[in-house]
Amino acid sequence: MDREFVLKAQGIYFMVTGIWPVLHMPSFEAVTGPKVDDWLVKMVGLLAFVIGATIFSAAKRDSITRDILFLAVGSALAFMAIDVWYALTGRISLIYLADAIVEMGIVATLVFGKTDA
Repeated sequence: MDREFVLKAQGIYFMVTGIWPVLHMPSFEAVTGPKVDDWLVKMVGLLAFVIGATIFSAAKRDSITRDILFLAVGSALAFMAIDVWYALTGRISLIYLADAIVEMGIVATLVFGKTDA
């Protein structure tokens, strides 16, 4: 898989999962468990959406710079770290480990995958 494809997929994944709690918190909580601060969940969701849109746009325009790769890998690592730590300590639902697996795949492919199409 080439980086452009992975970055487009990551962008779409971040946009969809980010906007979900903003558009329909009840279904988001049905899958991920109840939340205490809806505003915070929505804020993180909107940030994920913006990160995803930025990554997707850069990949679509074939403008994959080091900054975009840093944003893509760094944000995936950040989500993965939070998912694993808080799921394994019981603070959040274990369903977040599924997200961690997706994030790990993104990181592994971007870091170790081939760099050209």
